[in-house]
Amino acid sequence: MARIKINRERCKGCGLCIINCSKKLIVLNGPVSKMGLTTAKYTWSKSCGGCGVCAVVCPDCAIEVWR
Repeated sequence: MARIKINRERCKGCGLCIINCSKKLIVLNGPVSKMGLTTAKYTWSKSCGGCGVCAVVCPDCAIEVWR
């Protein structure tokens, strides 16, 4: 089972991770960052396979994936 961690202080809420997650496990309703931006949030699920696509497409390197 994989785990995703999103650093909300680095996330700008661009939504690229949401678009590219094949299982639709990331949503854009996370906590507001210090910059006042709505951040992405991982909706914990056992169906995450840890493919890492979300981390690769993130332009701010705000996502870490562990398998």
